[in-house]
Amino acid sequence: MIRNILIGLGLVLAALVGLILYNTFSYGGAPVGGRVELPEPPQVSAERAAENLGAAIRFRTITLASGDPRPGQEGEWLAMHAWLEETYPAAHAAMTKEFVPGTLTLLYTWQGWDAALNPLLLMAHQDVVPVNIGTEEDWEGAPFGGEIIDGYIYGRGAIDDKGSLVGLMEAAEALALSGFQPRRTLIFMFGHDEEVSGSGAEAGVALLKSRGISPEMALDEGFMIVNPSPLTGKPAGFIGIAEKGYVTLEITALGEGGHSSTPPRNSAAVRLARAVVALDRNQMPSSLSKPPASDMFRAAGKDMPFMQRMAFANLWLFQGMIDDQLSDIAPGNAMIRTTTAPTMLEGSAKENVLAQRAKATINFRIHPNDTEEDIVAHVKRVTKDIEGIEVAVMKEGIRGSGASNVSPTDNRAYAVLASVAEATMPGAAAAPGLVLGATDARYAEDITPNVYRFAPSILTPDELTGFHGTNERTSVENMGRLARGYAQIILAMDAE
Repeated sequence: MIRNILIGLGLVLAALVGLILYNTFSYGGAPVGGRVELPEPPQVSAERAAENLGAAIRFRTITLASGDPRPGQEGEWLAMHAWLEETYPAAHAAMTKEFVPGTLTLLYTWQGWDAALNPLLLMAHQDVVPVNIGTEEDWEGAPFGGEIIDGYIYGRGAIDDKGSLVGLMEAAEALALSGFQPRRTLIFMFGHDEEVSGSGAEAGVALLKSRGISPEMALDEGFMIVNPSPLTGKPAGFIGIAEKGYVTLEITALGEGGHSSTPPRNSAAVRLARAVVALDRNQMPSSLSKPPASDMFRAAGKDMPFMQRMAFANLWLFQGMIDDQLSDIAPGNAMIRTTTAPTMLEGSAKENVLAQRAKATINFRIHPNDTEEDIVAHVKRVTKDIEGIEVAVMKEGIRGSGASNVSPTDNRAYAVLASVAEATMPGAAAAPGLVLGATDARYAEDITPNVYRFAPSILTPDELTGFHGTNERTSVENMGRLARGYAQIILAMDAE
């Protein structure tokens, strides 16, 4: 009897090990999405593109708050528009240019000859964030100098997002000079205020919608080739197929006020502290088995170390362990769940007065598999046993939106982007990903289901710290890659 039980257990164990190994070795064997043969683009000059990026950086198109630039402060934007016309004459001759009404957002249209084809929408933005006061001397190149030092262009906007804007215009200029006549209409939209609200892009998309335009693909900033990828230690080309949403909640704790010399137990401040700690310890549930995370892990699977690959290939067994490990890494945690970030705390007006209302402001970045309603319900559930807690959506400050839709990976648009990513850096595996911040692309899903966030450039993890930080820079080589890659995207989407 015991012998039969042991034999049975042995067979079960062998079958279990066999299943784990089968799943492991078959995980990530095929790429996510298709691939296409890329046409050869016209010749571009990386050095010329780099010099033009430096010139674009010198226009101080800084936005600080919604509504910028204020009336009378449009000079830097208008000067950059004039510079674009002077610098890219062939592109301007081939395209019609207009302003989105009531904004400084530029809209270029290069009319295609096949009206049956949906157009291609290519996006970037003109504005940049300010430089923190007192950090100017920490830069190797002046923040608005656009200097080229040791093969890098330094300055605010180099990678966010004037590099992409200049890369797109370099591609358009090269294509126009080559005699290219698009089958598919090309639309370039350069928002003027992405860093504060994106109202220009929102209005631009509304204008296109009013004209009945539904692009075959909308492409904006967001991801690039990262070398090495923190996920695998090898280069990977991430293509944003979705982006997180944004909502802020106010958690208010009510209690007795009075003099601090006779404090009650469980005061409003203590109740608030308990609520904040409870929310930190009880995060929103992770999403490992659904896109975009599941597709990203699967696409990277073949480059993962064996043990890591085994864990992702067998989520039914190792999901808890993976969740724990990724949760300890801020970017990893942000990739798999809606994040919880207490940012502001308020109590009484004086140090010896007890607060009657203590308030915490908590910002949530919404994962595509969650909704604002899910977050409110989660917060109420976690804090329900704490007396005197009120939960409300913040009505002042930035009013966010839900997460974007998840764009498909089984169409030509994704196949073109994946092919360009892998051609930009041979050996880099293309993988879909979730963009953690907000981009102008979120508005485009109102007119197309195919919205992607990718720029054909290569950045190291260290260079990525330049986003909104000190020493923002991109390489001269990257400017060549951007111009060439965007031209390839245009030509590949224009092919039969």
